[in-house]
Amino acid sequence: METTSRVAGQSPQGGPEGAKPTPEGVPGARRTVDGYLRAPFPWYGLDEAFTGPRWLMQVALAADGTVQHGSLGHGDEPSIRPEAPGGAAERERFAVVVSIPANPVRRSGDGTGVLEATSVSSAAWLAGSGLLSFTWPAQMDHVLRGDWLDQQTEAAWELADDLAGPDWSTLSLPVDGEPTEFHYRESEFGWILAGSARSGVHLGAYGRGLSAYGLGFSVVKDIASYE
Repeated sequence: METTSRVAGQSPQGGPEGAKPTPEGVPGARRTVDGYLRAPFPWYGLDEAFTGPRWLMQVALAADGTVQHGSLGHGDEPSIRPEAPGGAAERERFAVVVSIPANPVRRSGDGTGVLEATSVSSAAWLAGSGLLSFTWPAQMDHVLRGDWLDQQTEAAWELADDLAGPDWSTLSLPVDGEPTEFHYRESEFGWILAGSARSGVHLGAYGRGLSAYGLGFSVVKDIASYE
């Protein structure tokens, strides 16, 4: 793989070191549109065929305040509470779309280092770690969740680093009305997608309860509609 989203100066969760993580594992202010409006790239969400609720999630910022990536939610807001089989968490129907601009290797904003290029693997990593953030096996003690999450996110990193491997298949879905190839993977926790739009944005997506096969993506024309 060329490069991934584990850029210099970031924690394994994808945010600047020392930043306080949000439930998704990236820094940002939840439920405020301000960060989204600062992005120099377009945001993507599910297209107009999806008629359910839409909601803001998080925007990840670099040390110099540059927007690096962010997520938009669709459907039920997922819970991270441990549930018995058949509980509320298993009945949730949601899809999250991650947008990350395609960038070459570049200097960091403060000029002290080099940031790795972003790629489809970057989107796959963010989607995989995002899905894990809303997963908590019911039989697991709260104290053990941190260790479990560390192990699972490392596995998600390794999978994102091998999109041509046997754990991934391909799926064609519309992006801005154009058929686009995505890498697709299912797990016991949900599904993950990763691909690229012609606008120069890499797309990741993850969800549960909603079938990935019927989804379409498009540029968000009015980000305020997600508030």
